[in-house]
Amino acid sequence: MKPALVLAAALALSAAAAPTATAATAATPAAPAAPADKAAAADPPERFRHQALAWGPCQDPELAAAGAECATLTVPLDYRAPDGRTLPLAVSRIRSADPAARHGVLLSNPGGPGERALALPVALRDRLAPATAAAYDLIGMDPRGVGASGGLDCGLNHGTWLRSAGSGAAGFRESWRLAKADADACLGKYPDLLPHLTTRNTARDLDVLRSALGEQRASFFGQSYGALLGAVYAQLYPGRVDRLVLDSAPDPDRYGVRTLQDMGAANERALDDFAAWAAPRDDRYRLGATAAAVRATVQGLVRRAEAAPIGIDGFRLDGALLPFLLTVCQGDDRDSADYADVLRQLLDAADGRPVQASPTLHALLTAVLAPDPQAGADLAAAIGYLCDDVAMPRSPGWYAAAVERSRATRPLFGPVFNGPTPCASWPTDPQEPFVQVRNAVPALQIQSTGDTHAPYAGALALHARLSASRLLTVPGRIHTVLLNGYSPCAQRAVDAYLSTGVLPPADATC
Repeated sequence: MKPALVLAAALALSAAAAPTATAATAATPAAPAAPADKAAAADPPERFRHQALAWGPCQDPELAAAGAECATLTVPLDYRAPDGRTLPLAVSRIRSADPAARHGVLLSNPGGPGERALALPVALRDRLAPATAAAYDLIGMDPRGVGASGGLDCGLNHGTWLRSAGSGAAGFRESWRLAKADADACLGKYPDLLPHLTTRNTARDLDVLRSALGEQRASFFGQSYGALLGAVYAQLYPGRVDRLVLDSAPDPDRYGVRTLQDMGAANERALDDFAAWAAPRDDRYRLGATAAAVRATVQGLVRRAEAAPIGIDGFRLDGALLPFLLTVCQGDDRDSADYADVLRQLLDAADGRPVQASPTLHALLTAVLAPDPQAGADLAAAIGYLCDDVAMPRSPGWYAAAVERSRATRPLFGPVFNGPTPCASWPTDPQEPFVQVRNAVPALQIQSTGDTHAPYAGALALHARLSASRLLTVPGRIHTVLLNGYSPCAQRAVDAYLSTGVLPPADATC
């Protein structure tokens, strides 16, 4: 289990043999033109596109150990006013290990929004087949406002809006207050920068990077929000895309408040899936002998934490943050035993028994209740992107009603993913509309059926809008399939596509 704050954001199916990706059609052609995007800006001046990147040693120890190089890319703050203020973006590169077989560059993004991408080339090199990785210059870039690219520091030390609105009016009022405080803290410090932290601008930045690298076309790997970014890039610059891999993509048409609401339903399904796993193991974990009993145990634990916070390992875990901690636990069905252990420890602590938190529970409590400053900074960037990409409802009554409606079918996680976010207190609308993704750019799309952050239904919707894509379905519950090493079948498909440019002849299931 990898405890982490999950931003944006499972039914295990029996595996079926999938056709190998090498039994495929002709090599990927150049993409046809996408429908015109009315808000797409003209290319920035030549001084951005043809800037010389000064490569040198990386300061990040992981990148340095991998032999990567780092540089700074300069981009306009506002692409509609390219002669104005500029931003420096941190870029990394692991050169092709086989120059004779080099195919091009592989740009990448790990998700978020707000996740740091500079070290992603190391993870890709280590996960891809050696020959596949060696065929590319692997490129990472911290997006604008993130990490080494002018990372925001709003003074946030935890995700005050990544919490449950609870069961009563007092909990909802506290959620609203905390979310508004986060918005005010960032808006007060970065009023000029925040409006320009958008997915559209990040896609533009990627294309400036492609040009500065001297490439006519670029390949791209993105996971989670990074897959959404890849779809947006393909929409804006279809003729500049080479090979496109989208892992665990959300539905761009639902990006915003509906994305969060979809996560509520997906997490309820994940809890039911876990309960079915735990019930036959009641003699070990004592969570309940039936799936219904396990669910009742979990819901009862949350109610107890609402009434009196659970003291454990020096922390006090209340009913507002416990449901969010549970969403982290149930994101990967390989972690069911760890999840059950965490629940057993929390139940024992709630009963007043002495409990020594396991390393997994300690890491979870730390991530949720006392994250490091980097996590707070990245959450600040996430707020900027979410609130500046799409407008969200701004009435407390809207969120209160949404929370109440969610209780019937999403009793545990509805109040987590329907409550107020900082975007509810955002004073301005986005400067540009969010990009509508509808194109025929060839792409390999990977998605698990039980994804709790980017539900499978959204992947199907995106797949329909990417008319030349192939969808590889992975039965199980995982978010971000490739880098988590979840499916050897999916990894073979990605390696084959990136190596040959050949997509599978049809959609397939691993």
